Amino acid sequence: MAKGGARNRSGPPADPNSGRSERRGYKLTELPSEGFTGSVPAFPFPSSSERELEVWEWAWRTPQACAWSLPSESWRVPFVARWVRMSVRAEADDSPASLQAPLMRLEDRIGFSTAGLAEMGWAVKRDEVGEKRTEHTPPEPVRRSSRDRLKVVAASGG
Repeated sequence: MAKGGARNRSGPPADPNSGRSERRGYKLTELPSEGFTGSVPAFPFPSSSERELEVWEWAWRTPQACAWSLPSESWRVPFVARWVRMSVRAEADDSPASLQAPLMRLEDRIGFSTAGLAEMGWAVKRDEVGEKRTEHTPPEPVRRSSRDRLKVVAASGG
């Protein structure tokens, strides 16, 4: 068993905005928030289901796919395919609970989790233009008089 030294996920995560990270040259690679716009590669496993192909297509439109498409990161593609196959199996009502732990580890390895993004040194760039586009001013509240809050109660004739 290994002793001492830095380990994956030991201690607090590096802060890219700290002075220490700046001195070490640590900087996150920003992934575009609009996702990958290139062509989706063919699913690498034989006999894929229709649902697997749908999830594969979706995965390749995420920001993480921009990193997977780089030649230096192409080794992750089979892990993405394995994640697709396992996540489709996990959707079934009778899927075993034992499938969840390896699925989460694959999410980390391909950058689909917060921890996985940090481990890879990736960050999804904020789409400030898109945020401004969706901002809107709330509608003016309708002014009502205090009489509008009163209920009319029928007099009981007894």
